[in-house]
Amino acid sequence: MVLIAHVMGSLYGLLAVVFGAFGAHALKKTLNEQQLKSFETGVKYQMYHAILLLVLGFNFNLETALERYMIYSFIIGIFLFSFSIYGLSISAAKGKKIRFLGPITPLGGLLLVIGWALLLYSFIQNFV
Repeated sequence: MVLIAHVMGSLYGLLAVVFGAFGAHALKKTLNEQQLKSFETGVKYQMYHAILLLVLGFNFNLETALERYMIYSFIIGIFLFSFSIYGLSISAAKGKKIRFLGPITPLGGLLLVIGWALLLYSFIQNFV
């Protein structure tokens, strides 16, 4: 599980840099200001959580069910949240908004919240 956290954290970090550069340069002329801000939000959340996956991989054994659920929540949450925002932003700019992505974004956000809640719980259970 540590290897999965490291690989996915590294991959998501790499893609966040690529997408950030893509948004800042190639999409700057295509997206309006609101769409560009949404795209940047996806990049920021992706990078924050990519770093978190790396930190968790270096600091936890990731052997318990709780830790596995936490890592999977972050991995899937990042994908659903950030990538749905990318799809919504780009498709809206092309005038063909992909509507089914709309409900996916909050689902991804919910998984990120669940990941953070599981991390908090993992710390709190050590006090008891």
